[in-house]
Amino acid sequence: MNILFTFPGQGPQVPDMLHRLPDNPLTQDLLTQASTALGSDVLALDTADALRSTRAVQLCLLIAGVVWAKQLQAAGVEPDFCSGLSIGAFPAAVISGALCFDDAVRLVALRGQLMQQAYPQGYGLSAITGLSQDHVSRLLQQVNSPQMPVYLANINAEDQMVIAGSDSAMQQVLSLAKGQGAQKTHLLAVSVPSHCALLDKPAAKLVNAFKSVRLHCPTCGYLSGTTGRVYWQPEKIAEDLAMNMSRTVNWRDAMVAAYQRDVRLAIEMPPGSVLTGLTRRAMEQGEALSLCQSGIPMARILAGRLRERVGP
Repeated sequence: MNILFTFPGQGPQVPDMLHRLPDNPLTQDLLTQASTALGSDVLALDTADALRSTRAVQLCLLIAGVVWAKQLQAAGVEPDFCSGLSIGAFPAAVISGALCFDDAVRLVALRGQLMQQAYPQGYGLSAITGLSQDHVSRLLQQVNSPQMPVYLANINAEDQMVIAGSDSAMQQVLSLAKGQGAQKTHLLAVSVPSHCALLDKPAAKLVNAFKSVRLHCPTCGYLSGTTGRVYWQPEKIAEDLAMNMSRTVNWRDAMVAAYQRDVRLAIEMPPGSVLTGLTRRAMEQGEALSLCQSGIPMARILAGRLRERVGP
């Protein structure tokens, strides 16, 4: 039986999230490394004003994800697989051993900047709960046009979808969804139309940036949150990371794939707990927990029990 580390995408970020990291030498070393790679103090990124920037949010999620996962590893919990939703794929790649942390910092800074510049206003993401993928796709077809683009961005669960596009188009889709039985619809705290064709050009620029970065064979499985496949080849991981901003996230299939690969403990790195709830829906047996809710001691206990069951 296996352990999965999961890393969230944009949405659960909170002010001072980097200042609330564990105060120990491991954290300080990683913050120093990140600041050196970025060329500025990363602790300036997590103010309420700074977090209005897509670039700052993505950098904070990368750094927090790596720091917390390293703390967990230092406590003796090692993953068999790592997976991240959207920007979460980057800390997943770092912890899997495929991508160096300093390279990840520079790439994520560029990624956030490219996404932010592509659509500075009037676009974003919205969530729809209570309708199937086919149902939401039909609603999108009714609204989508060159003047009002809107796309399916995330398949989080059987009845939980995220759409991306112009604010006006999304409002129309949300109104239609409510009228056809959606349990909940709401705008997300993301100002970029991620995971759709609107970001094809920024993704192509990130592909070029990856040409100057060397990736490595991972030491544990890198599970793509986009395709639901496990990649071991550095070139495939690089392509997955570079292009995931313009591809539909399929977290549902990724978690089904994890369960089929005998994952029976999934641990979500802070901040947030959204992925934990989604992961539980794909696991008939086993445990899924949010580290910010349950803490490292509980994660260590559950990991120890899992390893004991497997035996030598």
